[in-house]
Amino acid sequence: MRTPILLAVAVVLAAHGLARAQEIEPRSYSPGPVGMNFAGLSVLDTRGGVAVDPTLPLDNVDVRLESVMPGYSRSFGLAGRAASASLAVPYAWGDIAGDVGEDRREVRRAGFGDTRLRVAVNIAGNPARTPAQYAASAPATTLGASLTVVAPTGEYRADRLVNLGTNRWAFKPEVGLYQPLGPWAVELSAGAWFFTDNDDFFGGVRRQQDPLATAQLHVAYTFRPRLWIAASSTWYGGGETTIDGTERADRQDNTRVGLTLSVPVARDWSVKLGWSDGVTTRIGSDFSTVALALQYAWLAGPALPR
Repeated sequence: MRTPILLAVAVVLAAHGLARAQEIEPRSYSPGPVGMNFAGLSVLDTRGGVAVDPTLPLDNVDVRLESVMPGYSRSFGLAGRAASASLAVPYAWGDIAGDVGEDRREVRRAGFGDTRLRVAVNIAGNPARTPAQYAASAPATTLGASLTVVAPTGEYRADRLVNLGTNRWAFKPEVGLYQPLGPWAVELSAGAWFFTDNDDFFGGVRRQQDPLATAQLHVAYTFRPRLWIAASSTWYGGGETTIDGTERADRQDNTRVGLTLSVPVARDWSVKLGWSDGVTTRIGSDFSTVALALQYAWLAGPALPR
């Protein structure tokens, strides 16, 4: 039973990692002034199932994860272009359960997840601008690029079947287009996750994963500064895995939808509410997520007109 259980657990482990890969992020490429800082705390509730390869001895997989994620972001100028960098470190806890053959297995975990760093720069349509220049300019089409890096800093032990960390690096280069249309805005992005190998997977074997392509579409409406709503969809596909040379029939071809609402609650504070759910799931996580984020924004220089 060692090999079937090992392969089954590989799918369960994907539940936490894919939750990060499937994030819906509206307004990631919207322009802003140089010197803007954001600090926030997000609380997420993720629950649902995992669609597995039907040839595996695993069924009725249920996942419930809670997580808190403090983060910080800052915008700056880079070679005359607007750029930004953000950092987030999640802490998660929850339960994963599933039927392995005729036995029901359940495990509970709590600890830090993998650290996330994202750097973005506008390629066209949004030069680096001071707050005063930004306030005086009209919205324009913006083309940007970003790189997200997930570092293996999360809790991980090779003798455990389920971990919150992944024991590997992940990189997502991406390009995004932001098109304002009056109070409306349309945002498109496309990229791919690339993964290094986990050389110390459960049992001391190697786990490899092919690139996972992603694409997102967001349509947002701004009522006034910092008060906006966005409807989103995302698709991701690929990501087949290999364990010690054994290829798995676990190619993903999944879609998700979501809604995000941002509401100002004080001069420099805002609350963001988010919901997302799976629409189609071939292999991988089929979960729903509810998120609440409290965010504080400030400028390193003179404040923007309000």
